[in-house]
Amino acid sequence: MTDMVAEIAPVAQLYPPQGEWTEEDYFALPDTNLYVELSEGRLIVPPHPTYSHQTALQNLFVKLHAFVEEHQLGIVRFAPLPVRLWPDKIREPDIFFIATEHSDRIGEQSCGVPDLVIEVLSPSTLATDRGEKFFEYARSGVTEYWLADPDQERIEVYIVRGSVYELTERFKPGEIACSQLLSGFEVSVDEVFRR
Repeated sequence: MTDMVAEIAPVAQLYPPQGEWTEEDYFALPDTNLYVELSEGRLIVPPHPTYSHQTALQNLFVKLHAFVEEHQLGIVRFAPLPVRLWPDKIREPDIFFIATEHSDRIGEQSCGVPDLVIEVLSPSTLATDRGEKFFEYARSGVTEYWLADPDQERIEVYIVRGSVYELTERFKPGEIACSQLLSGFEVSVDEVFRR
């Protein structure tokens, strides 16, 4: 174990300490399939998602992607894919939509501010998704924000008013969640959380 630590230590010294990371440092990281975010000069690596998280993510992505493709409204992507909210603030939303009229926000290495973001809650990310990201997405101009909670089996839909989110509705089992931004997009809460 000591030999392995000795081998890793020189590599770690090539990178800035927490609190001093920049976008340039962030984008110089080696390619990985891990979620890695940049916030306040710190790298954030959220824990691995759970089975129920990935199930809800898949079900939401498939529905939203099909709707957006059918109506040729823009693009839908899922993490890991960096989204630059503002300089030195990079997040990796579970799912995001960028409208055709904002196609200039689509980049190869990262995308700009989405029109809609969906985060699927996990016990380990709950505080960030309801706290930091909630305020960051609103501040950056993400028009609509969905929180999908596999434990409670509910979906909350928020719309930005000024620079804060306002809850439009909380959908529970047996109900149909719908978007304010994407007229006609709706999804059964039961189908989202079906395993």
